[in-house]
Amino acid sequence: MSELRKDPIIDRWVIIATERGKRPTDFVSAASAGEPASCPFCEGNEYMTPPEIYAIRSKDSLANEKGWSTRVVPNKFPALRVEGIVEREGIGMFDKMSGIGAHEIIIETPDHGDILHYRTPKRIAELLETYHKRLIDLKGDNRLLYVMIFKNEGERAGASLTHPHSQIIATPIMPKRVKEEIDGSLAYYDYKMRCIFCDIISEEKRFGSRIVFENISFISFCPFASRFPFEIWLLPKRHMSGYDAMTRQETFELAECLGVTMKRLAVALGEPQYNWMMHLEPNSEVPRNPWPDIKAHYHWHFEIIPKLTRVAGFEWGTGFYINPTAPEDAAEFLRGADIE
Repeated sequence: MSELRKDPIIDRWVIIATERGKRPTDFVSAASAGEPASCPFCEGNEYMTPPEIYAIRSKDSLANEKGWSTRVVPNKFPALRVEGIVEREGIGMFDKMSGIGAHEIIIETPDHGDILHYRTPKRIAELLETYHKRLIDLKGDNRLLYVMIFKNEGERAGASLTHPHSQIIATPIMPKRVKEEIDGSLAYYDYKMRCIFCDIISEEKRFGSRIVFENISFISFCPFASRFPFEIWLLPKRHMSGYDAMTRQETFELAECLGVTMKRLAVALGEPQYNWMMHLEPNSEVPRNPWPDIKAHYHWHFEIIPKLTRVAGFEWGTGFYINPTAPEDAAEFLRGADIE
């Protein structure tokens, strides 16, 4: 029988409709492959991208040439541009502002076929450290209120190139989805004087049925009110509102947790296309910081969403989601994946 489940952070309702017939095995797909004849992200084609902003390179290599393992460049077709000033304007009842921000591409590897779940924890840690360095640099610009780090894997997930890459977009405004989370976590903290994300972690550990993987410092699980089949959240167990608060050791433990989680997802479902988003605390250096006490009540995290179903009229019209697979069943299926 179907269930209605409420997300405790933002009070969004989700319909878990298991009778619609989507068992975990129904989502397994054949892996797709293919390499374009001339990929701008492959090693040797550095001239095809804008000049690099940051790179992890061998000591004897030169910028914008071969010899790198991770490389960051401006997006050639940016959604926002870093040059200029933030100008706000009212047009009658409507508001607009200049498109100031930053849009960067993180080329994760020189090898076109080096998919993340094949990499060693050390290589994944390099990517996570690159995220950290770019986050710190962008938060130094007090025009930029929020930095979103995300990854689109596959055409259905919105990727226009198959070479493994992530993106960063920094904006002068707060994303609605993250604002709802922050406001929800603040309301919970005001009532209970505890972080709602820390309480969720405690509950997931107590029940265990929705956990995908955990180590000393991190945990991944299918959330109670999952919007999509096989949706996974990954959080640090230690309370921290900002990604930049991680220690070096925690970065390696995050690399292990993320690597195992993504490998279980790939093995169990035949390398599905997916999106992941990192929800982080906003930039506290902006003037008139709207959440001065955020470090007490917010908790950064990954949200990983395989592209297994489509959002249709009901979801767009109501803001509800219909998920045909219970998160308990999804997590059990993922834990059973043979990743050795």
